[in-house]
Amino acid sequence: MKIKALALDLDGTLTDSRKEVTERTCLAVGAAIGAGIKIILASGRPLIGIKGVADRLRLFELGGYIMACNGGQVVDCLTGELVFERLLPIGHYAAICGLARKHGLSALTYDGDGIVTEDESAEYVLREAYNNALPIRKVPRLEDEIREEVVKFMVVGEPGRISGALGAFRAALGDGVNVFLSEPYFMELTSKGIDKAYALEKLAGHLGISRGELCGIGDGHNDAPMLEYAGLAVAMDNACEEIKSIADFVTLSNDEDGVAEFIFGRLLGSGGI
Repeated sequence: MKIKALALDLDGTLTDSRKEVTERTCLAVGAAIGAGIKIILASGRPLIGIKGVADRLRLFELGGYIMACNGGQVVDCLTGELVFERLLPIGHYAAICGLARKHGLSALTYDGDGIVTEDESAEYVLREAYNNALPIRKVPRLEDEIREEVVKFMVVGEPGRISGALGAFRAALGDGVNVFLSEPYFMELTSKGIDKAYALEKLAGHLGISRGELCGIGDGHNDAPMLEYAGLAVAMDNACEEIKSIADFVTLSNDEDGVAEFIFGRLLGSGGI
């Protein structure tokens, strides 16, 4: 079946280790768009942290979609239309922040300008800021500052502390919150049921595309639902073993233009897929 949409993870997939999209990758994505393939940027990043990549790929001119916050928000780049959104209920915020303090971790979320947190100098808060090229705003108590519902929270810190606290977060927050790791040091908290597969299914329905016509490319644990849903699953060579085990194909690493290699060599090469 011909692929009509390509869902691309960002960090470790579309971007290299410097968090940049290479010229060859830009050319490959442009070629896919020219061949009629819809491009979907599917990331754990917030919307504000994805717009720069979308702009580099000219998606605001050529068309494409942003799937932000691991599927909590989907936006049409060309029209600005909010295709789908599910917010994290505000009643959970105090518990999230309290648990983070109890376990020696840092809670953060996002406003229209960047990251909002109590721990502006914490190592993994700074890493999230670097990943998204966003400024950090320090507040005294995070749960008091966030007065409107947001798409997601993150709790970040040393991997040992994160793994040790994961069960406590799941037990305390119950069925209302989806709690999972995107990296050993990044805990993600979204509304229950939200992941990249759920949002991809919603977007596919909006576009009139079947799952067999979807291709997903990723490298990390939070990409697993997306790759399991997509008709064609592609792992980066730098992907974790979980992702490689469910992939139909493994391309080159993110520092070897693996996305471009797949698009030029497989998706568009010799009659396409």
